[in-house]
Amino acid sequence: MRKIISIFLGAILFCRAQAQDSTLLNMLNDSMSASKEKGYVTGTFKASHVINMQTVESTAAGALSFVIQHRFDRLNTGAYNFFGLDNATLRLGLDYGITDRLNVGIGRSSYLKTFDGFVKYKLLRQTEGKQMPVTVSVLGTITNYTQDMKDKKYLTANYRTAYSGQLLIARKFSRRLSLEVTPTYLHYNLVPTVNDKNDVFALGMGGRFRITNRMSINAEYDYLPPSQVVSATVHNTFSLGWDIETGGHVFQLVFSNTQTMLETQYLTPYYTQTTSTWGNGDIYFGFNISRNFNLKKHSRGK
Repeated sequence: MRKIISIFLGAILFCRAQAQDSTLLNMLNDSMSASKEKGYVTGTFKASHVINMQTVESTAAGALSFVIQHRFDRLNTGAYNFFGLDNATLRLGLDYGITDRLNVGIGRSSYLKTFDGFVKYKLLRQTEGKQMPVTVSVLGTITNYTQDMKDKKYLTANYRTAYSGQLLIARKFSRRLSLEVTPTYLHYNLVPTVNDKNDVFALGMGGRFRITNRMSINAEYDYLPPSQVVSATVHNTFSLGWDIETGGHVFQLVFSNTQTMLETQYLTPYYTQTTSTWGNGDIYFGFNISRNFNLKKHSRGK
């Protein structure tokens, strides 16, 4: 009888222990699933620019990003101009992360001696689960060119200023593929003729395809609907890039039919030299370099 009671009690304790283990295992699985649902997708793009257009990525809080964008002249200018390498346009920029979602930046371009500034805020972040399928950022920019034009004394600072607003919508489909769409609104205080629109709408599309752990191929196309600009021929911009990650910075090789790098300049022909086409060999070679510096001290645990 004692043996039977001992076996019975042992069976009860064993079943209870199994049930507890099963409950703990289910709780752990539920916790992992919940964590996976709430985990944010990172690395949609590896730099602040696909090529010319900005990405949804933000500089981390307390970090400063130094951006160099360089475009040579057209490749079809021939050997006399060293296939465009004799002439170049340069932009230097500083982007700072106020928070992980809020960035501000300033820049200076050699083209028309243009100063620019921007504010970018990440509204939504893509999650690992089905809660949020895309990352969405809003971008606002202002540009002002300061080049001296002696024959146009009426061009005050107000007339030289333009603005843009963009909604950056991106999705990382896999570890290799990311795509972005950018509806864009532009406003120019002064346009060439009364028939040109001060308010212009454009649509940009860009993507990144990773080919190795440290390299990717990028592409970007910007479409300007007709009838908004009548004083000049519109050539939509198309650009290709090769991203190389080298530790603390990202190096991008660029081929494009535009030499300018600011939204208010390369999207419309008002203040730009975007009058080139790939079919005629009007291709500008260049590069982007971004280098991050951490300015915020992080406390270390004891």
